[in-house]
Amino acid sequence: MTTSASAVAFGDSIPTEQTIRGAKELRDNLVRIPLENGKRTLFVTKSGDDEPKEIVLSERLSNLLVNMLDHLASGDGVTFVPIHKHLTTQQAADILNVSRPYLIKLLDQGEMEFETVGRHRRILAKNLFDYKNKRAATRSAALSELMGADETDAFDEDGIEIPFDKLSE
Repeated sequence: MTTSASAVAFGDSIPTEQTIRGAKELRDNLVRIPLENGKRTLFVTKSGDDEPKEIVLSERLSNLLVNMLDHLASGDGVTFVPIHKHLTTQQAADILNVSRPYLIKLLDQGEMEFETVGRHRRILAKNLFDYKNKRAATRSAALSELMGADETDAFDEDGIEIPFDKLSE
């Protein structure tokens, strides 16, 4: 993916072995802390301090950190894209993992909002991620529907399983 000035790369390269090990250890320790009332409470001690400092993470922030650490532990680089930043069509296409011409087609069909700066289209990162989430939900619903249809086709009206070789009859 092309990184723009509006995207913040986590570090300046692919994670080192030391970073990977540290991410795994931190992730494993973080997920061991139980959620209480939707929050995880950590106690962190700085070098030279005697008293641990309490840090309370919301479930959402905790999940975000675990997700980021999962990527780092797998050796993947991580890039943050602030939702209020504008992306070029190439950056947006890279995030969606589609070609730029396909993204332009989506924009022309009104699938997501964009702004025009001179002759160039700019997509607000929030709008891009809203579209991405909507697309994922649509795909998930279609898959669930297909799986449901598959399950209902495998049983007769009395709930008795129909043998696979008899399904086409």
